[in-house]
Amino acid sequence: MDTATHQSDEDILIQGLKSGNEADFQTTVRLYTPGMMAVARYYLDNASAEETVQDCWVTVIDAIQTFEGRSGLKTWLHRIVANRAKNHLRKSKREVSADFSESLDPDLTNRFAPNGRWATPPSLKFEEDAESLMENGALSDCLDQHLARLPETQRSALMLYEAHQHKSSEVCNILDVSASNLRVLLHRARQKIFLMVETFQETGEC
Repeated sequence: MDTATHQSDEDILIQGLKSGNEADFQTTVRLYTPGMMAVARYYLDNASAEETVQDCWVTVIDAIQTFEGRSGLKTWLHRIVANRAKNHLRKSKREVSADFSESLDPDLTNRFAPNGRWATPPSLKFEEDAESLMENGALSDCLDQHLARLPETQRSALMLYEAHQHKSSEVCNILDVSASNLRVLLHRARQKIFLMVETFQETGEC
């Protein structure tokens, strides 16, 4: 499906939601609930995440009339979920230092490009290739463990940006952080994942 078609379909769904079309609402719930659940789980346990997403759909019904299309529908929904989840936890927003000298290991600084992505990505050098390792679960399980150990804000930033392919501006809106804070969060998260992969590459252990 090309971008123009996707945008047209989204516009149709938005119009249907605003007009109270039940079929369009059910389609929207089916399409977007998995991503909303993923966002909620960054902050909450499964039961609380499910409750939060259900509550968010009630909010969406009431708030859709105010939706102006300044962001995509997915971004708008994810922002609602993130805000509701943070309110559920009753946590105040945590700011991070924008001093990159404190957030990165000096030996790893050159591994990252100015945009925050790896300039020199790690590569696996085992008898088994990376695809085989992922299939047998060794690397995948290790990655899951390390992602779970990341601080909440780092994990959220990394998963929204990398896994869900949100633009940096969209992630800033969803998490309510500045662009400089997002860069630091991504750098810190990537550094820890990078070190995990390096260790796995050399020892074969998590």
